[in-house]
Amino acid sequence: MSDACGCSDEKNETGEAGEEAEGFWQVRDVRFAAAAGILLLAGWILSLAGVPLWVALSLETGALLAAGWTFVPSTLRRLARGKIGVGTLMTIAAVGAVALGQIEEAAMLAFLYAIAEALEEYSVARTRRGLRALLELVPDQATVLRAGVQVTVPPAELVLGDRMVVRPGERVATDGRILTGRTSLDTSALTGESVPVEAGPGAEVYAGSINGTGPLEVEVTSTAEDNSLAKIVHIVETEQSRKGPGQRLADAIAKRLVPGILIVAALIIAYGFIVGEPALWFERALVVLVAASPCALAISVPVTVVASVGAASRIGVLIKGGAAVETLGKIRTIALDKTGTLTRNAPAVIEVATTGGVSRQQVLGLAAGLEARSEHPLARAILAATPERAEVTQVDTVPGAGLYGTLDGARLRLGRPGWIDPGPLAAEIERMQRSGATAVLIEQDGKVLGAIAVRDELRPEAREVITRLNRAGYTTAMLTGDNTLTAHALAAAAGITQVHADLRPEDKAEIIRTLKAQRPTAMVGDGVNDAPALATADIGIAMGAMGTDVAIETADIALMGEDLHHLPQALEHARRTRSIMLQNVGVSLALIAVLIPLALFGILGLAAVVLVHEVAEILIIANGVRAGRISRRTQLPTAQPAPALEPAA
Repeated sequence: MSDACGCSDEKNETGEAGEEAEGFWQVRDVRFAAAAGILLLAGWILSLAGVPLWVALSLETGALLAAGWTFVPSTLRRLARGKIGVGTLMTIAAVGAVALGQIEEAAMLAFLYAIAEALEEYSVARTRRGLRALLELVPDQATVLRAGVQVTVPPAELVLGDRMVVRPGERVATDGRILTGRTSLDTSALTGESVPVEAGPGAEVYAGSINGTGPLEVEVTSTAEDNSLAKIVHIVETEQSRKGPGQRLADAIAKRLVPGILIVAALIIAYGFIVGEPALWFERALVVLVAASPCALAISVPVTVVASVGAASRIGVLIKGGAAVETLGKIRTIALDKTGTLTRNAPAVIEVATTGGVSRQQVLGLAAGLEARSEHPLARAILAATPERAEVTQVDTVPGAGLYGTLDGARLRLGRPGWIDPGPLAAEIERMQRSGATAVLIEQDGKVLGAIAVRDELRPEAREVITRLNRAGYTTAMLTGDNTLTAHALAAAAGITQVHADLRPEDKAEIIRTLKAQRPTAMVGDGVNDAPALATADIGIAMGAMGTDVAIETADIALMGEDLHHLPQALEHARRTRSIMLQNVGVSLALIAVLIPLALFGILGLAAVVLVHEVAEILIIANGVRAGRISRRTQLPTAQPAPALEPAA
């Protein structure tokens, strides 16, 4: 967790931590602390019963040794490496109390500190085990076809190219591609979306998905160690250590406070000798050591981050560590790419306008000939609209404008209005664009032949999500390379008033710079085409990243599903997490500020300060663990249909 806090890092190095323990009582430190508590309680009861003093003293000494064993050895090992922390303060305080003859107070200090440290270790281990539990979604056995015979093997033995047989109700053992069969897949554990996904031959399936209705044969495309589920767990576990500004501040204060308070304690002892009351001021110095212990401060942010990131991964939101979750909690402006984020990323031809007696099929055939080798979304829409392909040669691209080529010696051009003069189709082009469609023109030897309107419909939940964001106080903006009329039509349907159109990738990055200069800004895109803008924003959020390695690796946050509701869900979760962080840091600092003067002036003794301090630490840990629960407000609602755009014709 933190060098300033206790001995948890030492335990991790030596294998003493309770991270692998399944139950509370399996944590070694819990058992030692419990034994110390029982001995302390027995000593207190027997002392009230009037037994000889040595009996109660023996029990208290046993309690001190049992509790001290959980942190004193590791503290000494840290000191040997030149590191000091809260364990150092507690060890000095316990030894000092023994030197003053206060065995009961020393045992109480050791017991309370040991139980607080054990609870901290168990809480963090439990949240991390919750993340690792994702891997348990993979079945213990997988059925594969080898030499025409069905064989059952562990998922770890699957190799690329194996043909898995997945029966209805079974989980998919690793990532693959459907060869035969149709089904509905339950991917809720991966994407957080409860609606089953229809899948057939050629569709990708992911480890941990549940096969719903039909038997499948699936070609293995990823090993068990490298499938989507394993990558999610690995990335989150690796990135959890990335510290945000809040955690860095807490760590910096805690690290400086420990040596500082040792100096203050030494000065208090020196003052005691000056005024002639060394024993009194030595005791107060010990109490101040405990009062100023920054363990609650050092643990306040990390336990919250671990709980929050683990919980987010279970609802299909992949957050890259503390820095990302803290920054996401501060976001006030959200810029969204149009294609694939606000829209379905499934453009379709909705209208064709022609001139000079040219037919609809001729226009589509010429356009398809130019687009035959293009990967642009508009190309896919045009190619899907017609089986005809003109034999166009010498095809080349003009970035941001369109394509040109040659057909039987004639020069063809296909591109946006402005690069090609719409001529007699100007009114048609404007009407298409105002209806929310993207219009492209086809030209032969300088003469316009026709215009094609392609529209990518809004996601059904887009307007509801934008309304929810606006009500929560966020400023929303659309960034798109599409024309201004089309962009404004789609933005109006979604409820967005701030629109930036006709943008190239570098233009989007510049807009993001302008927005983030005003307020903390997040960019939501597909994680690939919007890379410059995602990198420029305070937080880059990749939409629909399941199975997209580039998006998962490059974005600060990846929304694994295709439901846009995940965006406000992630934002609300991050704001709640940041609120818990601030609560914990504030309480930790206030606790130190209040306890130090109370200890210095003798108002509270050693046992009282230890009790208050460790109870507060337990409460802070419990508050941090709350970030691991998803509030009802962030549950995915049922998507409602988006308002339909007016038809282009």
